[in-house]
Amino acid sequence: MVEAALAWMGLVELVGRGGAVLLVIMAITFVMWALIVERLWYLKSGHVGDAEEVAMVWAARSDRRSWSAQQIRYALISQLANKLNRSLGMIASLVAICPLLGLLGTVTGMIEVFDVVAMTGLGNTRAMAAGVSKATVPTVAGMVAALSGYYFSVRLRRTAASEIQSFADRLTTET
Repeated sequence: MVEAALAWMGLVELVGRGGAVLLVIMAITFVMWALIVERLWYLKSGHVGDAEEVAMVWAARSDRRSWSAQQIRYALISQLANKLNRSLGMIASLVAICPLLGLLGTVTGMIEVFDVVAMTGLGNTRAMAAGVSKATVPTVAGMVAALSGYYFSVRLRRTAASEIQSFADRLTTET
């Protein structure tokens, strides 16, 4: 219980040092990771059932060689591809937004530093330190969020492409 209270106080202090932009980065990171976990969960549990269901639809067809049968095959592959690629574009967009928000935090923190310099001069380093903190903390947070999300974004895209190709190979045109 004490550890949880200390962690909460540390989080509150970090947000105080990072400013409002850090809250936005945290919210976007939470959404990004919720989408990543959902995609990992789908690949682990839901995808197999969807692929089997679509494969059974194809296997039940007697005609697999005609032009219309090939169009149905492409439609079945596309349906599965849509399910596999769902949310991947959003994840990639959120990954790209995180460093930009970190940069926004840098700019707002530096504006605060310049305000302190304009009001008190260069002699008050303690007052400038708060602005420097608001400039660096969001930058680091944005980069950490982007790097962690980027790895899984690329991994999910590659896995989806591999699964789509594997599934397309399973739907043979032989009767």
